[in-house]
Amino acid sequence: MKKAQRQEDRMQRGAGILLSITSLPSPHGIGTIGREAYDFVDLLAEMKQSYWQVLPLGPTGYGDSPYQSFSAFAGNPYLIDLDELVRQGLLTEEEAGSADGETGSLKISEAEAGTLEKPVDYGHLYQTRFQILRKAFVRFHTEKKEYRSFCDENREWLDDYILYMVIKNRENGKPWYEWEEPLKQRKEKALQKIRKEEQENCEFYCFLQYEFFRAWTDLKAYANGKGIRIIGDIPLYAALDSADVWAEREEFLLDQEGRPTVVAGCPPDAFSDDGQKWGNPIYDWERMEKEGFSWWRRRMDAAGRLFDIIRLDHFIGFARYYSIPAENENGRNGKWNKGPGRKLTEAIEETLGKNRVIAEDLGVLVPAVKKLLKKTGWPGMRVLLFAFDGNPHNEHLPYNYESQNEVVYTGTHDNETVAGYFAQKTQKELEFAYRYLEIHERRQIPDALIREAYRSSADIVIISLQDLLGLSNEARMNFPSTIGKNWRFRMKKGGITRERQEFIRNLTEIYGREADR
Repeated sequence: MKKAQRQEDRMQRGAGILLSITSLPSPHGIGTIGREAYDFVDLLAEMKQSYWQVLPLGPTGYGDSPYQSFSAFAGNPYLIDLDELVRQGLLTEEEAGSADGETGSLKISEAEAGTLEKPVDYGHLYQTRFQILRKAFVRFHTEKKEYRSFCDENREWLDDYILYMVIKNRENGKPWYEWEEPLKQRKEKALQKIRKEEQENCEFYCFLQYEFFRAWTDLKAYANGKGIRIIGDIPLYAALDSADVWAEREEFLLDQEGRPTVVAGCPPDAFSDDGQKWGNPIYDWERMEKEGFSWWRRRMDAAGRLFDIIRLDHFIGFARYYSIPAENENGRNGKWNKGPGRKLTEAIEETLGKNRVIAEDLGVLVPAVKKLLKKTGWPGMRVLLFAFDGNPHNEHLPYNYESQNEVVYTGTHDNETVAGYFAQKTQKELEFAYRYLEIHERRQIPDALIREAYRSSADIVIISLQDLLGLSNEARMNFPSTIGKNWRFRMKKGGITRERQEFIRNLTEIYGREADR
């Protein structure tokens, strides 16, 4: 065993739930930063939890993925609560109610029907939500001191985002690299013309960000007051079609037309014969280093105000990253490159301070990644869903954890649910799990894994809501490398029964994971 880190150098021992804001109950088709979010915080406190982990909060585009956002700094307008706008006098109840509608269905069992709400219908949201939000904007007084202060204080990123969204709407949703040349190349005369002609629309997009950040700041303060720390998720890469790349393309490896020469992804592995081509542009790491990683410092400063702790997605890319020629169809024939390494992690720590980062170090680890993670002192991740392949040396088995400085999950947003994963295993494949967990039936596995996570040495335990409720793969959040069926899961109000609440509360007490309140 490695020498343990001092307690003051580690995060507070505790437990929490992974649940996207979009997955909260709501009468208006998608979870929001509204009453149900506050109720969920209260529920976490009642279950003696310390953490709430959410998915990225940025505005989403094609594919609806929070990991492919129009901005690394902006908030998602879909998360603005319509009932709150009614309380402010900006909408009528009838106008808010017009957002309701059929949102599709899941093939669920009778037992699950009392737990799941109709899934998010992003097509319906795209067609209707902004029309409703515009009605609220018309009644909003843009001369309000708080509003004007918000616009001024966030101008560094807000102006570029507003212009990007306004032009994108004028261009019928086209990505920025297909815009007319003066707009694509950000010629000042063309941008000034847009500002003048689209003044009201520019104000509208500023209003949306004001409402989002006002609501989020209040919710975070409420959670912190209840002893709940919020863990946010930050993708490694920026989306190609984003305000970030459009406004600061010199930070990325692009050609003169603004198109990437190489893109991010991962090579073929056990999950994908062709690998994955994500399509995100690669950073110009050499330039960023010369600038002292100023873009990353700004990004992490913004994230640090949104969240108490930040999970850095795809940490492996900090040590080495996989680049694929942009013209390739899949993740084959890419190459590995040396990442920014310790210089970037030091810049992040200088910006955020200590004990505020979780490194998502999943995947095929190489010595360089392990070495970098050790230097940072950041906790890595362990996932129990990966642990039961019959190999007693599997690093995800709790007795193989090298320190307490770990965050253990039953599964992540990219995985099958525990119940769904083990439902497909043969009795022979289940034998090791049964013996290890000291159980005899498949239906016992979800709760047994949760208990195993809680009793582990890992400082932090995060359980996905789907696993707490024992849901099947119909409740899965994301199927990587697919489009059209992801990010839609929603829980029903009251879905976490008193029996489930008591189960988690008891584990929290037994294994010393109670929050300091």
